[in-house]
Amino acid sequence: MIPERDYHDIPGTYVFDGLHCRKGYHLNMFCKSLDLAQNRTSFREDPTAYLGSYPMTAEQVRAVLERDWLEMLRLGGNIYYTFKLAIFDGLTMQHAGAAMSGTGMTVDEFRTMMLAGGRPMTLNRSKKERSHG
Repeated sequence: MIPERDYHDIPGTYVFDGLHCRKGYHLNMFCKSLDLAQNRTSFREDPTAYLGSYPMTAEQVRAVLERDWLEMLRLGGNIYYTFKLAIFDGLTMQHAGAAMSGTGMTVDEFRTMMLAGGRPMTLNRSKKERSHG
């Protein structure tokens, strides 16, 4: 049973607490491995075989192969580690941020939103607020 935390009520937020850290350990270690050129080459040549050397869940492997950035966060990924995979793909932080928005936002829309101060607070403070909004 997952203990309920106040921050579980914040929409789109995956706090990297101890539980999340343990859940995503192997996913994050895979991403960290991409720091080394030889590992990037191995992953590029045969992604499935390379991922097989990390005891990730089937869902984590699928999220990596499909580059489902938001799902990687849900499954215990840490933004700083998963961004190593985005860099491997030649993406910027804006690309990853847009993909992780969960709204189908384009990179340009994400940049515009961030330059305007980020997500609006209305309906983004709590899941309860959204269900009553």
